[in-house]
Amino acid sequence: MPAYKRILLKLSGEVLAGGAQFGIDAERVQGLAQEIAGVTTAGVQTGVVVGGGNIFRGVSGAGRKMDRVTADHMGMLATVINSLALSDALEQIGIATRVMTAIEMRPVAEPYIRRRAIRHLEKGRVAIFAAGTSNPYFSTDTAATLRALEIKADVIIKATRVDGVYDRDPLQFPAAVRFSEVSYLEVLSKGLGVMDSTAIAMCRDNKLPIIVFNLNTTGNIMRVAMGEPVGTVIH
Repeated sequence: MPAYKRILLKLSGEVLAGGAQFGIDAERVQGLAQEIAGVTTAGVQTGVVVGGGNIFRGVSGAGRKMDRVTADHMGMLATVINSLALSDALEQIGIATRVMTAIEMRPVAEPYIRRRAIRHLEKGRVAIFAAGTSNPYFSTDTAATLRALEIKADVIIKATRVDGVYDRDPLQFPAAVRFSEVSYLEVLSKGLGVMDSTAIAMCRDNKLPIIVFNLNTTGNIMRVAMGEPVGTVIH
């Protein structure tokens, strides 16, 4: 029995690249689609936000002396490409989806309308939210939090390369300690870096829990949806 009625899954763009540094790995996307399909088939209403870092990062673009607003808009368009790829993989295995964009592009995807998004979820479709918030200077973490609050998701589940939140980067420090639970305030005060501070503060102010888990372990999306103790809970 699912532990949650409605979830918001946050994926980084890099996840779609698989083992490559850039681009989209078709096999990796198909594997993700299978996992999301399993959760949806189990009756969990699923919204998804995908980053665009495998194609373009606004922050790094600005670092190369590109105008930050222009760079961020390019990053938003990258998230649309990733969202379409994930949508196609889900549709190919029989899961109905809707890609909804914060930047209007009607021939490509639906414009984001909150009530319509909720209706798609109620009908069992996977709603994939693209183009961030449409505003520069806001990350896809913040976009995921905003969409989760708007659709009244029970939880944000954030997929990462590690199995939870640590006191420091476990990929660099083997002695890093993992938290099973941690408060929003600790994440902010200790600069744990699992999501940007704006997203964490929004979750804190609205009492929206976050579960951080390792996407590289097959079946973890389903385990989180079923309420199994996977990863770290931020609350």
